[in-house]
Amino acid sequence: MKAALIALTVAFAASAPAFAQDAAALAKSKNCMSCHAVDKKVVGPAYKEVAKKFAGQKDAEAQLIKAVLEGSKGVWGPIPMPANKNVSQAEAKQLVDWILSMK
Repeated sequence: MKAALIALTVAFAASAPAFAQDAAALAKSKNCMSCHAVDKKVVGPAYKEVAKKFAGQKDAEAQLIKAVLEGSKGVWGPIPMPANKNVSQAEAKQLVDWILSMK
């Protein structure tokens, strides 16, 4: 049992970088990086700041998926985030999970 748990942990840890690379590539392909960066404000907030602001909130994932799909206004100041009509629900979830995983 212990060996299986260790193997599972190692497999998960090995897949984490791939998840981050896939999500980062997705963010680039959907033009998210035109307004956002991982660790600095561009037009919108840095993804690390988003993760920090929403840390521990039960509905963070749902709120952020909605913001990606429908846009948002007033959360980070006067500049609205436009809806991204080229992002599917599954892609929005992948992007949001990646953002919320940032420390």
